[in-house]
Amino acid sequence: MSLQADFDKATAEVRKLKSRPEDEELKKLYGLYKQVVIGDINIACPAMLDLKGKAKWEAWNLQKGLSKEDAMIAYISKTKELIEKYGIQNSSGEDFPSKPS
Repeated sequence: MSLQADFDKATAEVRKLKSRPEDEELKKLYGLYKQVVIGDINIACPAMLDLKGKAKWEAWNLQKGLSKEDAMIAYISKTKELIEKYGIQNSSGEDFPSKPS
């Protein structure tokens, strides 16, 4: 499989986690995703009162300078880590165990 195919698979799988990851984990994924799709941050930092927007901006800004390929590899790695931690649901809604018993 190509790196792009692995990345596409990871973006689909991360939506199937059994529970919501912690905010810091989500911010890391967001920053890596934006770095892959858009590249270096290209927007101004939101106003101080826009806490969610500012957190997202900071997460993306932390990835500045990372190549698209390196960002993909990091995103895929982070997704695998989250799947091991939280488990994943299959298409029928049944839970897959996060690790074999």
